[in-house]
Amino acid sequence: MSTMTLACAQRMLPVGPGGRPAPDLAGHLAAHGPLAIPIRNDPGWKAAVRRAVAESGLLGRGGAGFPAAAKWDAIDGGRHRPLVVVNAMEGEPASAKDRVLLGRAPHLVLDGAEVAAAVIGASEIAICVADHNDPAAASIEAAIAERRRAGMSVRRISVRRPPGGYVTGEESSLVSWLSSGRALPFLRTDKSVPVTVGRGPALVHNAETLSQVALIARHGPAWSRGLGTTEAPGSTLVTVTGAVSSPGVLEVELGTPVADIVARAGADTELSAVLLGGYGGAWLDAAQLAVPYAPGPLSAAGASQGVGVIIALPRTSCGVAETARIVRYMAGESVGQCGPCIFGLPAIADDLEQLRSGRADAGVVDRIQMRAGTVEGRGACRHPDGVVRLVRSALVVFAADTLDHARGRPCSGRASPTVLSFPEGAAGARRSA
Repeated sequence: MSTMTLACAQRMLPVGPGGRPAPDLAGHLAAHGPLAIPIRNDPGWKAAVRRAVAESGLLGRGGAGFPAAAKWDAIDGGRHRPLVVVNAMEGEPASAKDRVLLGRAPHLVLDGAEVAAAVIGASEIAICVADHNDPAAASIEAAIAERRRAGMSVRRISVRRPPGGYVTGEESSLVSWLSSGRALPFLRTDKSVPVTVGRGPALVHNAETLSQVALIARHGPAWSRGLGTTEAPGSTLVTVTGAVSSPGVLEVELGTPVADIVARAGADTELSAVLLGGYGGAWLDAAQLAVPYAPGPLSAAGASQGVGVIIALPRTSCGVAETARIVRYMAGESVGQCGPCIFGLPAIADDLEQLRSGRADAGVVDRIQMRAGTVEGRGACRHPDGVVRLVRSALVVFAADTLDHARGRPCSGRASPTVLSFPEGAAGARRSA
């Protein structure tokens, strides 16, 4: 998979006249310049950085889109020292942006983590990289060693290797693993209350979010808002896959039409739909691709940025079949903690596979809708809710195909090779290939 950057947005992943900067410290400083972080407590500097992050309008890039500044404000400076957690788990199979960042710009991620730690008073940073992602872990470990030799960090920085999996990267699941060694998500009714690791609060940010923090700390909020729109300022990373000739990670200006993003990746001219936000995201009909890639317009279209994934579906593929593959995979990624995941998701996957084959009974679509309503909002985390969002969007975008499949007339596209990515041996690849 390649890593391209659009000409209008080369901030996190710059490409200069000499090509990409080296990922080492010298290359990083040549590309971005130094970043002064006070060694001792500096209330004025802290306040200025907090204000800059708030004024930049930075939203988290891990999927939820929660305002970064609000997370910082929730750390109240109590008795226990906070911990900064860099979430580079990237459990979404279709996403590559975090491993690209850790491979090409590890020092930018570390800069952002150091800034966040200095602002909230953390003495330790934990960088979480999935146990199967050795290249990313090696890259960030090398960058940490470089900074130690250069005397650039006064904080403890460690690389942790949780088990890879879709749910492990969910915030509550990740801090559970850090605290107990078990990656079990828990119900959070108020997202403004910080999660904890041990007895202290934890500030958990996605790797891309912290890269943005590093740039804002250098250049300020006005510079950050120099790209994007008033409501959605800045740039963001997007992994574009599927029916494209150059799949990879693009850095794009927020507000760029989705059609322009997939075209830059060499999209097939005959698309039927795109999947936005990853496997817990939503399908968008090809007729809607003029929509700007930004939270407000995407929400109005029934979609979201999610984890920054766009998957292009060609007209030769079957959206019902691809949805069945995803749901089977997602059902297999449950941690087995709650009824909606243990019973509901496998049942929906079974129904979709019957629908895909054209051998379902007449009530299959109504049954899928009923099951979706039953599991929605009833899990300890949002894993089942993402599946529901995906399935409901599929029943709308692929309504005509769904009807034909339900009547026993499945389309020829159901036999087409999948355009999706799954971990080796995953349920989605095995049972619905």
